[in-house]
Amino acid sequence: MSQTPPDRVDRRVWIIAATCSCGPLMSGLDATMVNVSIDHLGSVFGAPLGTIQWVSSAYLLALALALPLNGWLVDRVGARRVFVGCFALFMAGSALSGAATSLPMLIASRVVQGIAGGLMAPMMQLMMARHAGRHMARVIGVAAMPVMVGQMLGPSLGGLIQTWLGWRWIFWVNLPVGVLAIAFAWAVLPKDETAQPRRLDLLGFAMISPGLALSLEGLVAMAHGGGAAMPLTLPFGLALLAAFTFYALRRPATALIDLRLFGGRTFRAASATQFLSNAINFGGQFLVPLFFLRVHAQSPASTGLLVAPMALGMFFSLPVMGRLSERFGARMISGTGAFLAMLGTVPFAVAGPNLPLAVLCLALFVRGFGVGSITIPSAAAAYASIPRESLPSATTAINICQRMGGPVGTTALALFLQHVLGDATVAPAAFTATFWFLTAFAAVGVLAASRLPGRIAPPKAA
Repeated sequence: MSQTPPDRVDRRVWIIAATCSCGPLMSGLDATMVNVSIDHLGSVFGAPLGTIQWVSSAYLLALALALPLNGWLVDRVGARRVFVGCFALFMAGSALSGAATSLPMLIASRVVQGIAGGLMAPMMQLMMARHAGRHMARVIGVAAMPVMVGQMLGPSLGGLIQTWLGWRWIFWVNLPVGVLAIAFAWAVLPKDETAQPRRLDLLGFAMISPGLALSLEGLVAMAHGGGAAMPLTLPFGLALLAAFTFYALRRPATALIDLRLFGGRTFRAASATQFLSNAINFGGQFLVPLFFLRVHAQSPASTGLLVAPMALGMFFSLPVMGRLSERFGARMISGTGAFLAMLGTVPFAVAGPNLPLAVLCLALFVRGFGVGSITIPSAAAAYASIPRESLPSATTAINICQRMGGPVGTTALALFLQHVLGDATVAPAAFTATFWFLTAFAAVGVLAASRLPGRIAPPKAA
């Protein structure tokens, strides 16, 4: 790597990036394919929607349960072994899901998939932070493109597989991909560094993992239930997270996550930016389709096409974010991204019901490009601000912040919309007010990004 020009990324880093992106690609593709098959699975197993939705919910909750273990596992057994183990566990869950003969068996198999999937995205970021150096923003931007492609193609691919091969192949299609990914990962990923084994913080795990899962479940239930009542899971989950925070601050050296990382200004600003980025993104994914369905009276099929420019904007932003971040710095690029997200939301708040659909689609493309520009520079700045030995814990912490942003943003918008709608089902003024609320999220994102460093410094040495 020493012979590589300083402005170019070593070819081996690109190979590592391509291998690492297979994990989040499989996880995201599987989640979106299953989502479009929920109704069909309900018919297969004779289960109502409230029961069959656990095929999706169990996967998402298992993701949250597994996430805090990332740092401990890497320290205990090494990054390469954890990554290969994630692939193997995901394949086992996929094989069992496809072979399920009852709904409880399918849900249990999805939990196995979720545990593996919960570790794949942070493991990709960890590998990038370790091997891409100061080019991390550029590398992770390109490595994230297959993940975006998988999420965009997932619903269509899932429908085709279900129609022509049957629902079981939605899960079994992961097996050949997983075999190739394991072979490449073992051959390509660098050998594990000297392990720093530490005991598992069982008490901390017993607080933070259920706390995350219960909080996420409570927020999702409030958002999709219209906010009529607060599920008991939410306050209980938040109480567990508060207890973990108090506990971890008193035992920073042995806690599952080192909360001292948030004492650094850059890491703190990047975590807030990541949280707000997901709130802006998922909040828009919740509100915009409802707007087209209710205010513009579009069909579900037309609504799917109308919201596509938002995903396209995110897709086209990824390959250029790295070079722009290296040239102009995390503060300018993430801040500009949040501003573009705000700019793309304003037309819906100002005159959404009266604007032509073409104008709204253009605004969605701008919004998507902005959202896609926030995350990568802020993540690169966060990882560059901490010592190398703290990367496993930092990856876990920042992924938790990012993952919480989506349900918090969605729930806040759902509750606000329900409040201003009242008893009405269609009220353009209610959507206008809620889009202003979403615009405020993006404005706060601009403020959070302003706390990021002007330049992304080289990663700190151990």
